[in-house]
Amino acid sequence: MAEMDYPDRHLVNAAIGWLELHVIAEARAELAQVSPASAFHPDTLAAWWRVHAAEQQWDEALRVAELEVLSAPDAMSGWVDRSYSLHELQRTEEAREALLPALKKFPEVSLIPYNLACYACRLGQPAEARQWLLKAIARGDKAEIKALALEDPDLTALWEEIVKW
Repeated sequence: MAEMDYPDRHLVNAAIGWLELHVIAEARAELAQVSPASAFHPDTLAAWWRVHAAEQQWDEALRVAELEVLSAPDAMSGWVDRSYSLHELQRTEEAREALLPALKKFPEVSLIPYNLACYACRLGQPAEARQWLLKAIARGDKAEIKALALEDPDLTALWEEIVKW
């Protein structure tokens, strides 16, 4: 995808800054000023997804994430955003199915098997969740993933086991 020109690049960066400060209304205002030429740029879409996620507007977040995947299928963020949106909409089985193809596209990334572990655990499949979590650890930093997992309510069923790892 082509690089985004200024001032659109500046507006998206400003929106991200506002999101990091948890000032969603300002992020939304910045993104509303992006030109039509940059409205479907993957960076703009990713910022919009973060706005909708912060507002817990999961239907809108899902719509934007679908556009992310279409506009940049080789970017991991759209795949993760789409499955996370589905999960938040209580469509966890769909979330898992939507994320599975990303395993091959992004073989080094730990976030994908980590999210699959969360989904499997929520679906009442702790053995599968354990396997995904071990794959996430193999792809990433064990201490970081373990700490994250021990705070993740999706993985509650595995907490006693994870503590021992």
